[in-house]
Amino acid sequence: MVVIRLARGGAKKSPFYHIVVANKTSPRDGHFIERVGYFNPLARGKESRLFMNKERIEHWISKGAQRSNRVQHLFKAFLKQDEAVMKAALSRKEQKIAQQRNGQQTAEKSSTQQEKTEDGQ
Repeated sequence: MVVIRLARGGAKKSPFYHIVVANKTSPRDGHFIERVGYFNPLARGKESRLFMNKERIEHWISKGAQRSNRVQHLFKAFLKQDEAVMKAALSRKEQKIAQQRNGQQTAEKSSTQQEKTEDGQ
């Protein structure tokens, strides 16, 4: 049976976990099939706390791999985080488009005002 689980790394008292696809009988930190992400519980500042290759995880789940409880919880958190990032990116894109439209409208207004002043003279 194939499982998606955490494999511990890092130094003493500073854990770092790789999210791996492994055979259920292999040791926790031993042989694995594929590394699909990482989890850094001590991340500070701009460091990334969680990363997962969503496509590969979904691929392994479709093949019958089971997720550990912790990986299942982290995957849900990652999806929520990914959704929030996408919304923020869309809102930034919409703001940029609105600014461009406003810029075009002000440029059109200024050109029409210049034409009116030239026609009036």
